Amino acid sequence: MEHADGADATIRFGVFEVDPRAGELRKSGIRIRIQEQPFQLLLALLEHPGDLITREELRRRIWPDDSFGDFDHAVNVAVAKLRATLGDSPEAPRYIETLHRRGYRFVYPLTTRRPAADQPADPSLAESSPETVSSGPTKTHQPARLKLILALSFAASGLVGAFLAYRYWPRSTASNGAAKIVQISQWNKPIDDPRLSPDAHAMAFDSPVAGVSQVFLMLTSGGEPLQLTNDEGDKYVDSFSVDGKEVYYVRDTGREEIWAVPSLGGGPRRVLAAYYMVPSPDGSSIFYAKRGTGALFRAGASGLNEETIYTPENTNRIFNVRLLFPDGKHLLIVGARHLYSDNNRLLKVDLTSHASEDLGEVNITGSDRDITWAEPGESIYLSHTMNGLTNIWKYRFIDHSLTQITFGTGPDFSPMADPSGRGLYYINGKAMGSLTSYNVQSKEMTDITSYDAGEPVISADGKHVMYITYDSEGKRTLWVSDLDGSNRLKIASGGHLATGRWTRDNSLLTFSEDDLAGDKVYVVRSDGSGLRQMSAVGKGEIVDTAWSPDQKFIYVTMSAETAVEPEIWRWSADGSSQEKLVDSCSDVSDVDSQGKYLLGPSVMGDGIYEVSLSDKRCIPLVTGGGKFYLLGVFAPDGKSFVYVTGSHAKATFYRQAWKEGKAIGAPQVAFTAPIALPLWVHQGFAYDFSRDLSTIVYARPSGRADLYYLQTEK
Repeated sequence: MEHADGADATIRFGVFEVDPRAGELRKSGIRIRIQEQPFQLLLALLEHPGDLITREELRRRIWPDDSFGDFDHAVNVAVAKLRATLGDSPEAPRYIETLHRRGYRFVYPLTTRRPAADQPADPSLAESSPETVSSGPTKTHQPARLKLILALSFAASGLVGAFLAYRYWPRSTASNGAAKIVQISQWNKPIDDPRLSPDAHAMAFDSPVAGVSQVFLMLTSGGEPLQLTNDEGDKYVDSFSVDGKEVYYVRDTGREEIWAVPSLGGGPRRVLAAYYMVPSPDGSSIFYAKRGTGALFRAGASGLNEETIYTPENTNRIFNVRLLFPDGKHLLIVGARHLYSDNNRLLKVDLTSHASEDLGEVNITGSDRDITWAEPGESIYLSHTMNGLTNIWKYRFIDHSLTQITFGTGPDFSPMADPSGRGLYYINGKAMGSLTSYNVQSKEMTDITSYDAGEPVISADGKHVMYITYDSEGKRTLWVSDLDGSNRLKIASGGHLATGRWTRDNSLLTFSEDDLAGDKVYVVRSDGSGLRQMSAVGKGEIVDTAWSPDQKFIYVTMSAETAVEPEIWRWSADGSSQEKLVDSCSDVSDVDSQGKYLLGPSVMGDGIYEVSLSDKRCIPLVTGGGKFYLLGVFAPDGKSFVYVTGSHAKATFYRQAWKEGKAIGAPQVAFTAPIALPLWVHQGFAYDFSRDLSTIVYARPSGRADLYYLQTEK
């Protein structure tokens, strides 16, 4: 985020407004009391948003008298009073972040407003709020007849009529010359998969409600969002229809399907069985992907007359449709090695010849669906992380260069280009959450950590858990603790760490690190000692690891060079040998007690598979049924395996009888837990369960995010 010019400018963040000249702090326009030292502390932080302000710098500025007594106590008191005034928390900072033993920094995005003397003479323009109007795109005036229709709609249909009037009523065209970044919303909850309407009047997005992602519509002028869906299954917004009357979204209830809901409210309709859909500019056709096929398709707007438009030559990536080129004859597609990879390959596909042109490889932070045209046909905006900071960048196809667009601590993501060409909408927000243990028998919940955390893996004895915490700078830390959060031990920290698996005696564990030079696998004792790196093979990305019962081997699931489904390798634990077992199968999440069979879900979620080590065959055990299969493990007695499907309003666990590599009979429901399990958190698994099904550990992600507008044209 940029720091606006002018020391005398009024500084705004959220509902607060600071007037440095008057020495005033206002909340929602009302002046609130604040003591001098906390106010000076606030000014010091606001002058350098996102930067570390050391305690020594604060001492020189606020307490310059060297004879001052207990300075540490004074600054602690001032910070505590300032946080109390702002309603902030040191555990989950919204405004002021503590950097232990170093100092503080202001982490909330800022906007500014010029002093009154510089404001336009017209009072109606002077009163325009810079958060909602002044630096946003110019809106054209609508005819008086439309005003009358909308007024009648308001009288007739209440909320929908009001929403219509708010959407289409003419906006002020005033421009505040000083403000370049404008906070539009005060949603302060998660905003995922945002998509801008064709006329830029509204934004559709999804956000969790009672653990299930639902579709919302928010005006780009601000105001409370309108919830459009309220049924089962997580939703992921794809796009608007060309006329803006419908919002297309993926509905995940085991089968991924494209649905459409009216943008002003109403009943949803099913479009087709697919995911990641983009309509053509004239609305006559749709482009989409299908799970497990690897190919991309085109069909009529109704979903009929399907044809294949692209089949990847190298099937080691999952490709999805993204943007139509301005000529309408080419399609931009993006391919990732697996569902939670940041590394993305861009291709330009000719819709007539079906030939593809390589546009390079780039790391896209978050969802690779969140890209938009910068210079149509030549460059795109995307979210990218550099030096631990996530901002909006521009990627040029011709030279594969990256140019930074937003600055500051971020994270900034989901860029959406203003069709007028005057600016860019984007989301700024911070993920939060906690990690919770659920006792199936007592139905009691215990928080393991209140930090933003995920990727839990329970030990074989069901008494311990390893997990990852995520900080605002992109660093990840691996921890081990008891299931109640006690006896917490830090194992490692780094850029992109991921949990692995425990040995059966709970003495050792694996974890991995995503690295551009090649992913790395580490082995460490559960007490944190004896850390060592295993040597890697090739350029594949590590998906999972599992130990043999005798601890002599580690089975490594690695993204394949020529298939969507991964390769499975056997590494000797002492590093002396590495052998590829299967070219294309499933994830390996467990090994049977005799060390003869590997077990795990397909990375596409279409079933639970095993690998017979005697003949190295990949064998489906449980598939179909319209379910999304995740995480299979063997039961303690070795006579069955247990798994959970992708149910979101509640979690249903199954037990499948098994003997000597064969599933026996039909799977049985073991129990249903009244909790909503998220599938992913920070691109990693969000939950785990013990082998005896006594305990579930799951992430409860939350966060706060808001819509911003960056004016790029003066």
